[in-house]
Amino acid sequence: MSEAHGAATVYVTRALPEAAMTRLEEADDVRLVVNPHDRPVTREELLAGAGECAALICQLVDGIDEELLAAAPGLKVVANYAVGYDNVDVAAATARRIPVTNTPGVLTDATADHTWALLLAAARRVVEGDRLVRDGRWRGWAPQLLLGRGVAGKTLGIVGLGRIGLAVARRAQGFGMRILYASRRVRPLPPEVTAERVPLERLLAEADFVSVHVPLGEQTRHLIGAAALEAMKPSAYLINTARGPVVDEAALVAALEAGSLAGAALDVFEEEPAVHPGLLGRDDVVLAPHTASATLEARTAMGRIAVDNALAVLRGQRPASCVNPEVFD
Repeated sequence: MSEAHGAATVYVTRALPEAAMTRLEEADDVRLVVNPHDRPVTREELLAGAGECAALICQLVDGIDEELLAAAPGLKVVANYAVGYDNVDVAAATARRIPVTNTPGVLTDATADHTWALLLAAARRVVEGDRLVRDGRWRGWAPQLLLGRGVAGKTLGIVGLGRIGLAVARRAQGFGMRILYASRRVRPLPPEVTAERVPLERLLAEADFVSVHVPLGEQTRHLIGAAALEAMKPSAYLINTARGPVVDEAALVAALEAGSLAGAALDVFEEEPAVHPGLLGRDDVVLAPHTASATLEARTAMGRIAVDNALAVLRGQRPASCVNPEVFD
């Protein structure tokens, strides 16, 4: 079925932006199968769809593991519609000589912009103010109404200085901020960015804002846990636009309740779409529904890359962004 009439079956687990879908629909060598529902596929649907396809274009919520790969004997490529790929068992795919691709670069600016939107919203209590006005509780200007924290001249701590972390740092220059970063290795900095590499412990102790930009892995799961949160200033804010499990949500709730930090802004969560109930009722937390890359430009570019990666492999070519290039050796 995956090669019916000479066309390779491409299974898309959730419809991509229009331009990407049009590219697939117009490909003569493709038989397109798309999840018809406006929701993530169930595990059963994912297994069934993957079992019949040559290319799988999946989402970050789709678990691509050994069970799924074993159920997909004709699978030639896993094209992840995301820059991160912690939802894919890359080692298992590599063992089967299956390329795994991602969509790097094109969502850097969108995610960095969103990080700053969350940081400013938390520091200046934007969500609380919006709610006050909408609820009809605003009684006019007052000297101490919703006093927030200033950003200019403060210290920004960036945990993970990859593409996105560096883009966040570049934007911080406009606020005259002192920038610290924690990274496994020294990062070359462009001339317009001044930042100091320090141990994570020092970053947490000195930063007024801690922004998380590390991939999810065994070493980074709950990297920001009880000990890290205790090390932060009581006046500091935590911002996470990376992956939910990097932050221990239960520990974060406990730290906020204890007054160990001033607030948090989260775009990602441990058990998406579920959110720790202790976060939901707090005015000192800004919550966003995993929309850091949600600009028309970024999501369209991501779709183009994911589709081009899948088509390249099906046509015997190397994809532009492959996270396990050794499969081609």
